[in-house]
Amino acid sequence: MSSGGVGKVSTDWVEGRPLEEEQLVERAREGDLDAFGELVRRHQAMALRVAALVVGDPTEAEDVTQDAFVKAHRNLHRFTSGRPFRPWLLTIVRNESRNRRRRRGRQAQLTLRAARDPVSEGATPSSESGVIAEETRRRLLDAVNGLPEHYRLVVGCRYLLELSEAETAAVLGVSTGTVKSRTARGLERLRAVVTELEVAHE
Repeated sequence: MSSGGVGKVSTDWVEGRPLEEEQLVERAREGDLDAFGELVRRHQAMALRVAALVVGDPTEAEDVTQDAFVKAHRNLHRFTSGRPFRPWLLTIVRNESRNRRRRRGRQAQLTLRAARDPVSEGATPSSESGVIAEETRRRLLDAVNGLPEHYRLVVGCRYLLELSEAETAAVLGVSTGTVKSRTARGLERLRAVVTELEVAHE
C-alpha cells in the first residue's frame, strides 16, 4: 500500500469532498486501507442488521459482520467494477450468517434490535405512546416469526430493514421475481394480524 494513496484519500475527506463509492472500492482494491475503512463505516450498520436478521442473534451478528468484512476485503479482486457495492457485500454477510447458523443449528428469529430503527434525536415520545409502539412492534414481530422462514426473511428484508427488491434478492440468493412472490404471500399471511393492529389503534 503506497502512502501516497492513503494521503490522497485523507485529503479528499478533510476538504469535504468524500469520494464516490466506486472510487473507494478501486482504491481499496489497490491496497488502500483508509478507503476500505470508509466502506466499512458506510455499510456496517446495514450489514449488522442483515446478519442479525439471518442469524437470529444480535450478539453473534457482530462477529458475523466482522468476519464478512474480512472476507470482503480478501475478495475485492472478485468484485465487478461498476456494480453496486452493497448488494455484493450483503451477499457475503448472508453466506457468513448462514454458515454461523448451520454450525449452531439454530432457527433464525427476528429480534427487536434487528428491526428497530436507530433512536431518533428528536422529541421523546410519552411513556404511554412508547408502550403502545413497543407492544405493536412485539406483536408484529411475533407474527412475522410465525411465518415459514422463506417468507419471514423476505418480509424482514423488505419492510424491517427496508432493502430494495434487488438488495433483498442478493441477501437471500434468489431472483427479484421470487422476492416479489414471497413478499406478496408473506404479507397475505400477515394481513389478519396487521388488520387487527390497525383496528386497535383507530
